[in-house]
Amino acid sequence: MSNVIALVCKECGKSYEAKALHVCEFCFGPLEVKYDYDAIASKVSHESIAAGPNNMWRYRELLPVESTDYVSLGAGFTPLVRAERLANYLGLDELWIKNDTLNPTGSFKDRVVSVALSKARELGLKIAACASTGNLANSVAAHAAWANMESYVFVPANLERAKIITTAVYGGNVVAIDGNYDDVNRLCAEIASEEPEWAFVNVNVRTYYSEGSKTLAFEVAEQLGWDSPDHVVVPVASGSQLTKIHKGFDELHRVGLLDRKPNVKISGAQAAGCSPVATAFASNSDVIRPVKPNTIAKSLAIGNPADGYYALDVVRKSGGSFGSVTDEEVLDGIRLLAQTEGIFAETAGGVTIATLVKLVREGLINKNEKTVAYITGNGLKTVEAMAPTTQATITIEPKLDQFFQFLNEQRNR
Repeated sequence: MSNVIALVCKECGKSYEAKALHVCEFCFGPLEVKYDYDAIASKVSHESIAAGPNNMWRYRELLPVESTDYVSLGAGFTPLVRAERLANYLGLDELWIKNDTLNPTGSFKDRVVSVALSKARELGLKIAACASTGNLANSVAAHAAWANMESYVFVPANLERAKIITTAVYGGNVVAIDGNYDDVNRLCAEIASEEPEWAFVNVNVRTYYSEGSKTLAFEVAEQLGWDSPDHVVVPVASGSQLTKIHKGFDELHRVGLLDRKPNVKISGAQAAGCSPVATAFASNSDVIRPVKPNTIAKSLAIGNPADGYYALDVVRKSGGSFGSVTDEEVLDGIRLLAQTEGIFAETAGGVTIATLVKLVREGLINKNEKTVAYITGNGLKTVEAMAPTTQATITIEPKLDQFFQFLNEQRNR
């Protein structure tokens, strides 16, 4: 029996059957999955979850898929790393890194795609598709290949070369668009209206797709011994991930998996070259003005974020903050995480760490707060960003005297 009651408009409250629908037909507001939390509470416990698979589907009762025939590459239950060296550098008592670089295609997108394509198959949709800044393209192509589904992924033509290669390798169709992500997304919305059997994971099945991000909250709480952190820092592109992490912590309390009501401050991180939500926060405005992206953090380069207003609302109500950081600070953030914790993050991770640094220095994250930073993508996806400033230390001939000359110079610095 399904735990999903309906889809409900976040603006006007109108309810719909749980089908492939992502906007309200009355007011065009976004739809949200409504669950029967009493039914879920009667089924789940710490013990039942621990007995489940060692991946995100251990939380199946809180996800919008009825069938157990999942489209899954095993995403989820990634490490929550106690970041003692980075914490010492920042002067924090307790800092954790949620390391989603270790998912099957190297980003958190494997979570949302697993939910989206599992639901798509349940709904009888045949072809997997998406608009993407790279990570989602990788994940849709990989999951579609595993599920023997035809796939079409649409990306900006100036995407990082590594992300094109790591999408095309799965054998689906990669369609490069001469434009930015917002141009790509508009085209995909038009195609979705013409192709009823296509599952555009972030268009017509977006309502279900976005629910996969809740598992980032579920896992953190379980890995902290069924407790919630005090503060989290989340990278923001569309804003969906941030809102779903917030929803995830609240749901755990509603079904009895957290004893105390979570009071998690949620802070958002954006690159200065594409920071419409952070700009609205800084100016105390509810108006999120679209921008033309100009940043190395291409996975966050959404100039007109669909869930920007809702992310802004969550941050304000939770007592969190927003930070925006320059491209130079992004690269510094990547290096800092790599050189303290041995985790190589893509540019979105650099945005998260650089924002974490900024919020700590501005006194917006307290020393004694149990803080979690979400690192959502692997650095091997964006090596081009680091290449100009990250080289071999020295090149020498294969001669012992040359090496010892270099070694002495290093030791005498």
